[in-house]
Formats: sequence, C-alpha cells, structure tokens
Amino acid sequence: MTETDRMTGPAARDADETEGLIAALDAFDTVPRAAALRERSHTLLAPPPGGTVVDAGCGAGRAVAELAGLGAVPVGIDADPRMVAAARDRVPGADVRVGDAALLPLADSSAAGYRAEKVLHALPDPARAVAEAHRVLAPGGRAVLLGQDWDGYLIDADDADLTRRITAAAAQGVPSPDSARRFPSLLRDAGFTDVRVEAHVLLLTDPVFLPVVAGAAHGAHAAGAVSAEEADGWVADQRNRAQEGRFSAAMCFFLAVGVRPGD
Repeated sequence: MTETDRMTGPAARDADETEGLIAALDAFDTVPRAAALRERSHTLLAPPPGGTVVDAGCGAGRAVAELAGLGAVPVGIDADPRMVAAARDRVPGADVRVGDAALLPLADSSAAGYRAEKVLHALPDPARAVAEAHRVLAPGGRAVLLGQDWDGYLIDADDADLTRRITAAAAQGVPSPDSARRFPSLLRDAGFTDVRVEAHVLLLTDPVFLPVVAGAAHGAHAAGAVSAEEADGWVADQRNRAQEGRFSAAMCFFLAVGVRPGD
C-alpha cells in the first residue's frame, strides 16, 4: 500500500497507526480494480481444495477469508500482532499467526500455495522471503507475488517538480522500493520455474485516498526532502482537487507467479 504508515515497521507502530493502516488498506482493497487484481492473484494461485496456502503479510485477513471461501486452508502470517488480532476477529477460526515472512513457521514442502501481497517492498531482503516460499512449498506448488513499484507512483498536481520530490521521498522511505519489478528475477533466483509476470496500473480518484497522498507529503517533509511550507501547500492543492473532483493518483502494480519444481 502507499500510505506512510506502511513505511513504518510493525514494532514501531502504535495502536492508532495500525488502525489507520487497516482503514487505508480497507479503502484500497475495495476499489474495483484492486479487488479484481486480488481476484486475479487467486486465479493464478489456483489453490487445490483443502490445500494449505500461506498468505505472507496477511494484514487484517481479507485474502485469508477469500482463500478460505475458495476451499483452501489459508495460513496467514503477519509481523504486526495488532494486524493478526484484527484478522482473527474478522475471520473467526482462521489460522493467523505472528511471524516473519523471511522465516516462516511451516515445515519444508508443507504448503500447496503461497502468496505475498503488498509486503516485499517492506522487507530489507525480499529474496529471503521468496526463498522461504520455495522452501515451504511442495513440488508443483505456486508462489504468487503482488505489489507496487514505488518508483511508479503518479500523482496529478500543480507543481510537478515538487510532486517528483515527494514521490521520490516516498520510494526512498521503504526498504525495497523496486522489489515489484524484480519479482520475475526473485522467483527464478529462488528456483521457481514457469515464471510469468503481469503489469497493472491502478487509478485512484476517490477523495477517500487524500490522506494517503497527504501522508506522502508529510513523510517527505519529515525526511528533509521538502520544507513544511512546500508540504502544506502541496496538500492544500490536493485537498482542492478532491473537493473539485480532480483528484487523481496512479500506481503501477506487478503480479508474478512461479512454480516450485519437483525434486
């Protein structure tokens, strides 16, 4: 996701930040194009009925619920205990655990499928997480990766130069901003075969996302990339655009799938 809260590690978030992140994710995940992209990820995953599917970085459990509805047996993993608590509340009886995507609490070859959505950019070493996906998957199991390329964050604004500085600061504020474009290489390097990749552009025009872009501006100021006056003026421009029905932000998402070959 693109909100500044996602840049903060789970251990550093307080309860209000986690609640704000959940609200932002909920708003994003219900956008028709985002929902269709998530459904596409499930189609590529093709979980067998009754098969164990790992959802790394499961957040508040939306995909966990969807995978269960498809007949899979999802195991949600998230590093934030508050996210795990929210997922357990939303999906009663689901197997959701606090854990590290780079050190999954599952045995070798124990899963039929694996997915990681909007999470690898937040990891300092995405390759470790993809290697873990390979380890826990049984031969023939699929890994699906879905995420935003943080250098492909496009926001309509009056001041194009200032906007570039703000979006560049947003990219620099996450550990692995280019991880999504690297999905095919990450999968191949981990030993996956039959790798395929898709690119999708998601356009957000609902004013509900104004706090997301405002957070990017305030984060850029906190990082020293823009002044307080520049951040405030830019946010005011975005607020005016939202009021006038001219708010527009676009993001480039990559969706990739690979197959764990037989031994």
